[in-house]
Amino acid sequence: MQTLVLLALVGLGAQLVDGALGMAYGVTSTTLLLAIGANPAAASASVHLAEIGTTLASGASHWRFGNVDWKVVRRIGIPGAIGAFAGATFLSSLSTDVAKPIMSWILLGLGVYILIRFTARALPKVDTSRPLRSRFLAPVGLVGGFLDATGGGGWGPVGTPALLASGRIEPRKVIGSIDTSEFLVAVAASIGFFIGLGSEGFDLTWVGALLLGGLIAAPIAAWLVRKMPARLLGSLVGGIIVFTNTRTLLIGWEASGTVTAWVLGSIAVIWVAAVAIAWTEHRKEVAKAAREAESTEQATDAASAAQTERDAAAGHEAADADAVSGEASAPATADASDREPVAAAEHPER
Repeated sequence: MQTLVLLALVGLGAQLVDGALGMAYGVTSTTLLLAIGANPAAASASVHLAEIGTTLASGASHWRFGNVDWKVVRRIGIPGAIGAFAGATFLSSLSTDVAKPIMSWILLGLGVYILIRFTARALPKVDTSRPLRSRFLAPVGLVGGFLDATGGGGWGPVGTPALLASGRIEPRKVIGSIDTSEFLVAVAASIGFFIGLGSEGFDLTWVGALLLGGLIAAPIAAWLVRKMPARLLGSLVGGIIVFTNTRTLLIGWEASGTVTAWVLGSIAVIWVAAVAIAWTEHRKEVAKAAREAESTEQATDAASAAQTERDAAAGHEAADADAVSGEASAPATADASDREPVAAAEHPER
């Protein structure tokens, strides 16, 4: 029972992260499953089966809010499904002793990437005038799908940064399209694991617990993405992934307690520093955005004041013109009035 509660909490936490960052559900879930002693192939298989439900719910929500580019979903999702099926078949053929360090290395690399990505880099500016093409999306999908199945996660860490870095699609549509297309990846990976492992490769109890936690977390993630800075959350999650998978590798290498303590302690120090940097950079971005908003407001006020002055000046000029026109027309009217009696005298009625 305690394991099921833990798995539900794992699913909840992973979905909170994925909903806020557009990545790391599989990476987080698989990392924690390996930490409690799960078989690598069974862990990835169970996570992907649970993801069928979570990605379907997430994709439907993103579609409802207009966050999905269906062309991107099609162009990246189909190659991603092919890669995921191949990755699941490959992982199923490996023994546990071989698969566990491979998966840990993949997860460690993804964790380092997430940590660096959200600590040191800001999002690029978006130019939607140039659409994303298949020759860019297909390789990203193929690699991301294969890595997602073999590593238990990787679709988001590969796809989301690649699309964001392109600068050709809005961030909200990046997250929505990646989450929606992940449904195809999860289905293909699950089919591959079913063929490679059979039904015994899936622990339906694990799947149910992960799915329950993920469904509970989905609405909370929508609130979290508005409240918690993405850079800070990314640094926190990246550090967890790096720390946990490094520990798994050290245990596999049978490292001494002293070496393990030094390595994990060093990672913890770097992790704390990364979180501090992410928080500092976030504060700088907030301050910069506030200054830009203030400058824009001042420029708008100045333009409005200038327009008001121009309108007032134009009104004065129009009034002066009317006055001059009135003065000019008054003598002419008087002359016309004077000429009317004269004309009447010259042409009396007969």
